[in-house]
Amino acid sequence: MFRFRSSCFTPCLWAICGFSVAASAHQGQGLVNMQGSIVDVPCAIAVSSRDQSIDLAVLPVGQLMRDGQGPVSPFSIQLVNCSLQQMRPGRADWTQFRVTFAGEVTDSALFGSTGQAEGMGIQITDAAGNVAQSGVPMPPGALVPGDTRLDYSLRLVGTHQILRAGAYRTTVRFKMDYY
Repeated sequence: MFRFRSSCFTPCLWAICGFSVAASAHQGQGLVNMQGSIVDVPCAIAVSSRDQSIDLAVLPVGQLMRDGQGPVSPFSIQLVNCSLQQMRPGRADWTQFRVTFAGEVTDSALFGSTGQAEGMGIQITDAAGNVAQSGVPMPPGALVPGDTRLDYSLRLVGTHQILRAGAYRTTVRFKMDYY
């Protein structure tokens, strides 16, 4: 009887030991996914500037009717590691940039929105007061070495249509051109 228990106990002991060793062999592993790109431009766009969400908060219909526009909400695009030297031989150094904003538009050339709210659009302006139009490059700006912050603002503007209260959202893309 003792022998039977011993022979049953030994394989179980070896099975448990083998399981413990096998289980510990997989501890401490992981996976890292990476992505990036190499571009032929003088500046990189800071990661924090690539995808931004701006909360325009709650605006009473009466205020938009009275003032014709909502309060300004600032945002910026950060250019980093700018180098003006052209890497291709025979080409002039980089000197300027242009930003182009693109998105759905209203009938009054403002950026449109989706949702329940109606009778308004979104206006984007640069620090000099130039108003962005979808697909039309903004006036050129001078490139400088190092880092540069491009300041913009956006606000709701009435379209002279009947205002309807409700939630709204929009997506506006931007692209940088250098020359």
